[in-house]
Amino acid sequence: MEQLTPQEEQLMLYVWEYGKGFVKDYREMYPDPKPPYTTVATIIKKLETKGYLSSKLYGNTYEYRPKIKPEKYKSQYVSGIVNNFFQNSYKEMVSFFAQEEKLSEQDLNEIIEMIKNRK
Repeated sequence: MEQLTPQEEQLMLYVWEYGKGFVKDYREMYPDPKPPYTTVATIIKKLETKGYLSSKLYGNTYEYRPKIKPEKYKSQYVSGIVNNFFQNSYKEMVSFFAQEEKLSEQDLNEIIEMIKNRK
């Protein structure tokens, strides 16, 4: 799965939130000032080319829907970060965030509990 640009990722978040829809529907989700219709349409076509969206023609307009679930993208995206920046070690990633004071002791204890309860 090809990684998304920030603009593509933002639009995919809207697609996942809205579900199947048309370019105008997704454009409405942007805050003001909204991007031009043609900009949103171009990003949607790129997402379709990359395999993130499928389309169905209705008259002279297309309805789009996500082809992948957000969890799958999130999993692959985070895996890439862990592989590229933390020597493929989730332990190293958690250690990094703890050292940067992005995770508190309470956060770490909650993570430990989540791991224990998963078993």
